Amino acid sequence: MSLRGDVCVVTGAGGFLGKRLVRLLLEEEKVAEIRMLDKHVQPQLLQTLEGCRGNTKLSVYEGDIRDSGYVRKACRGASVVFHIASIIDIIEAVEHNEMYGVNVKGTQVLLEACIQENVVSFIYTSTIEVMGPNSKGEPIINGNEDTIYDCTLKFSYSKTKKEAEQRTLQAHGEVLQNGGRLATCALRPMYIFGEGCRFLMGHMGDGIKNKDVLFRMSLPEARVNPVYVGNVAMAHLQAARSLKDPQKRNAIGGKFYFISDDTPHVSYSDFNHVIMAPLGFNIQDKLPLPLSLFYVFCFFLEILCMMLRPFKRIVPPLNRQLLTMLNTPFTFAYQRAKRDLGYSPRYSWEEARKRTTEWLASELPKERERIRAK
Repeated sequence: MSLRGDVCVVTGAGGFLGKRLVRLLLEEEKVAEIRMLDKHVQPQLLQTLEGCRGNTKLSVYEGDIRDSGYVRKACRGASVVFHIASIIDIIEAVEHNEMYGVNVKGTQVLLEACIQENVVSFIYTSTIEVMGPNSKGEPIINGNEDTIYDCTLKFSYSKTKKEAEQRTLQAHGEVLQNGGRLATCALRPMYIFGEGCRFLMGHMGDGIKNKDVLFRMSLPEARVNPVYVGNVAMAHLQAARSLKDPQKRNAIGGKFYFISDDTPHVSYSDFNHVIMAPLGFNIQDKLPLPLSLFYVFCFFLEILCMMLRPFKRIVPPLNRQLLTMLNTPFTFAYQRAKRDLGYSPRYSWEEARKRTTEWLASELPKERERIRAK
């Protein structure tokens, strides 16, 4: 099933995954129009897309996703919405009200706009963190959509993404203004890596400051399965194609799918090293402290920041929940997405690693100079 002739809305179109999805839609589908929604879309992005645009119209809608008038205008006449935009924060730097406003209320505003403007398909970009890991650090190895798990979520980010995902799935089957029905589904990617990943850039910057030695924040046995951004974009396209297919629409509507690929299962810290070792980076052999003492350190750091909050808001760079996330084995298979959506990774692990390392290599001199100039 093709999206040929459709009008597609992509929220967060100027971001890491959004840019990749827009390019994929231009390269793979002859859609009539792509509406790029974001707070700000760089003119350079439009220039880079010009070569593969063909006859597709690219429209930019800059604004706040919580603005119902702006969102309705962007959805008017559209057939599918890819909702990628959200605030990502794993150190609690963003106030809860702001996080909730964008991640939850923004999603609700968008769903209501789809109903009012007769948009028939809605794909929500969720995250593995709506599953956990929980505060006990209970592991999951090769889990799937049927895995039962005590999701005691602590992060505002994971809580708001979970609620937004639930609202999306509950909206499946809602009656549109023209009498049709909305079909929704949610994709739960693992940790997404690839060209443009700000987390990898941050780790590389920290490694440069540490004399080209990457910090170890996770035990080697705490294996996870990151997923390449190009494969996540492909999963979104496959989901849209499936929702458009009358034979698949009701079968996948209202459901969520884990999205991973064939990236080897390693810890977060060891993954950073695998990607950056060709650039001359080493990694610490051990955690800075034994894990139990690390938790104690984070506890006192959190207490200190809490005591100082009436005078100054200080956000600790590490907290106990983040430490748990970094040190819990947590892997999921993509077989359900393969069966229902027809998803399969377009990029092999070897190609994904090569592309990511080459991108970091191009950024390395600039990052060294930036750090040196500080």
